[in-house]
Amino acid sequence: MAEVDDFDAVRGDNDPIRRARRAAALQTHYQQRATELSRLRKAAIEEAHRDLNLSYTEIAKALGITKGRITQIRGSAPAPERAFFGVGPVSVGVPLRHGADHRMRTYVDAADMTAQTQAEGILASLSLAAETFNIEPDLETPPAGDTIVICGPRSAPVGSRLLARDNHLGFTREDERWRIDDRDSGERYFSPRLEEPPRDEEFGYFARHREENRVVIHVAGITAVGSSGVLHYLQTNVRDLFTKQGDVSFSMIVKCSFSSDTTVTSSELVAGPYRW
Repeated sequence: MAEVDDFDAVRGDNDPIRRARRAAALQTHYQQRATELSRLRKAAIEEAHRDLNLSYTEIAKALGITKGRITQIRGSAPAPERAFFGVGPVSVGVPLRHGADHRMRTYVDAADMTAQTQAEGILASLSLAAETFNIEPDLETPPAGDTIVICGPRSAPVGSRLLARDNHLGFTREDERWRIDDRDSGERYFSPRLEEPPRDEEFGYFARHREENRVVIHVAGITAVGSSGVLHYLQTNVRDLFTKQGDVSFSMIVKCSFSSDTTVTSSELVAGPYRW
């Protein structure tokens, strides 16, 4: 996430390149908050109509605007589920892997890049700016601000540390095989694509961490396609999840099916959501 500085500090920066970068970061920061204020205003209007039994005409009069403006606000403001990912901008990270070949010392796996692109698409649909970053193998904590971490426990410590907060679901390695455990039901989910014979299915883990002043989303598949399965599920279910779960921390397991080129074709919830 880009560093956000005070307005006057940016104006007073004598280095023109640094000033330009800081100005761009601050502009994104302001734009995201302006969008969030639009969402909050719309939500407040709907709350006044629903809970205070005020007509939209009465609300317009109380706010000193026209009923037409109320209609415009209700129709143009961002969807309520935008808050599922925080305020923005949102940092979206995938693992930076180390190759055995000296010609390819570090790389980002193609499946991880697909998941990152999926996440960026979801954010764009909710008027949230995305800033990508690479998860170094030794990264222990997510960057500041709202974040999506697409990373399993074997890729970087940040994955294990986020999983440690979850009392309901978790990853376990047994006989060189990884699985996702549902501690509430006792169910254990092994990778179908690593079975004999393999099946074009995979499981993925999702968690939403609601911290004091930000949201951290954690996505991890048993194999990388599982992460894409989770994001495929979010694309069509984020509104329902936010409506039912609210602004809280929770986790769940998603199962997906995919084609021969590992493009996810369907996804479904198989465990959770479990609130913390």
